[in-house]
Amino acid sequence: MSSNYLLAIDAGTGSVRAVLFDQKGQQIACVQEEWEHRENPLYPGSMDFDWVHNWELACACISRVLIDSAVNPREIAAISTTCMREGIVLYNKEGNELWACANVDARSNDEVEQLILHDPGLERLLYQESGQSFALDAVPRLLWVKNKLPEIYEKTAYLGMFNDWLCYKLTGILAVEPSNGSTSGLFNLKSRTWDPFINQRCGLRTDLFPPVKECGTVIGKTISGLEQSAGLPAGIPVVAGGGDAQLGCIGVGVVNSGDAAVFGGSFWQYEYNTDTPVMDPDCRVRINCHAIPSLWQYEALAFKPGLVMRWFRDSFCLAEKEAASRSGRSVYDLMNEKAEKIPPGCYGMMCAFSDIMNFINWKHAAPTFSNFELDSDKFNHYTFYRAILENTAFITKGHLELVKSTTGHFPKEITFAGGSANSRLWAQILSDVLGIPVNIPKVKEATALGAAILAGYGIGLYQDINQAAKNLVIIEQRLTPDMENNRIYEKIYETWKDFYRTQLTLCDRKITKNMWIAPGL
Repeated sequence: MSSNYLLAIDAGTGSVRAVLFDQKGQQIACVQEEWEHRENPLYPGSMDFDWVHNWELACACISRVLIDSAVNPREIAAISTTCMREGIVLYNKEGNELWACANVDARSNDEVEQLILHDPGLERLLYQESGQSFALDAVPRLLWVKNKLPEIYEKTAYLGMFNDWLCYKLTGILAVEPSNGSTSGLFNLKSRTWDPFINQRCGLRTDLFPPVKECGTVIGKTISGLEQSAGLPAGIPVVAGGGDAQLGCIGVGVVNSGDAAVFGGSFWQYEYNTDTPVMDPDCRVRINCHAIPSLWQYEALAFKPGLVMRWFRDSFCLAEKEAASRSGRSVYDLMNEKAEKIPPGCYGMMCAFSDIMNFINWKHAAPTFSNFELDSDKFNHYTFYRAILENTAFITKGHLELVKSTTGHFPKEITFAGGSANSRLWAQILSDVLGIPVNIPKVKEATALGAAILAGYGIGLYQDINQAAKNLVIIEQRLTPDMENNRIYEKIYETWKDFYRTQLTLCDRKITKNMWIAPGL
């Protein structure tokens, strides 16, 4: 029997999915299960990861995708995995999970303060090695385990990331790949491997590091016992995957130095590829290993645009939700039809949610809308909706300028993917604000396709990751900027930056509450 299919397992922030592709990159089937990472009431800001229940959900997705597709599991040529970044799993020497937290776990305020008091310049020093800050990396979290759960800390033998955990559950072999491993803050960015110097400087053990295997390397083969739980026979090659943004870039063809992408989902990620990782002297932008061994990525994150949109939909668009249910259309399509009639700039109204990234001092103002009038013809809920779209585009513009300040390069075009790219209005506003073309790929599961490409590369099905991506990715739309709108947005953007800085001062004075603030600030 020939092996015709590639299986990707994607552990996202809000769900886990199994996605089956053929060798031409065509999606055959996708099954998703939502999950949540609950806060432990004893530890405010925590996001515990339930590895028992979540593995059961992953197995259920795999079993169902095989049933839905009617594919014989022995026809699967290879499997690879991807996941949210930053989440970590601790194991004992027998390989059993001891403790795990999800990506934006923020329980370690005390530990960040401890690190800063110990050495005020330490975070900047470690950034020059790792490209990471204490805002998201594993250093404060490990120190939290050391301080708050010393018995767990003493039993810990290995540390890994969630995509590596999936490979481990499939093969029994634990290895960490650089693209997600680098987001732990425990890697030397340039050498793409663990850096014991970082742990040593932070008062942490230096014996927690499993082997590093480059993305696209065969880790092992599926073990016996998975047939009953996941429908998978033993002996299928399992290939090291990568972090969601990095594999998303492969899945949309952003595979060369100078290529750029924006992924619009719950969070918005701007990714800019480079073959020379130069550190930002002001530590404002994150730098990660790409899943392509010769590349790195500058990354800037916008917090929660997709969640803001969901909140607005559920709170203020009940009539549109009912109309969408009756017509079978998307509620966002109905909103877009009205919002596109609102002029650029929303009659001067602005809003504040996420700020432009400042990795070393990362905080966001209290959510707010401002500068509207009591005129329902102009300032109705469609105006507020469009203001959210424009606000996110302004943040993205700030991110492109932020990376340019370090690299000297502003991209000539970007690829826009993720759920937000389904909104043609949002994509057009993005193009108008940035003043460059926006390409929208056809693939809907870009991250999973990136994992499938790595799976095929690992077994020799594809000889080159870059070429495979170029061959398999189809650009469905290309939007060009309306330069008159661009001139309008250029003026508004400068005002919006001043407006946002003022909102931050209100939070600093404790008059309003930050939407999010990094541990220790």
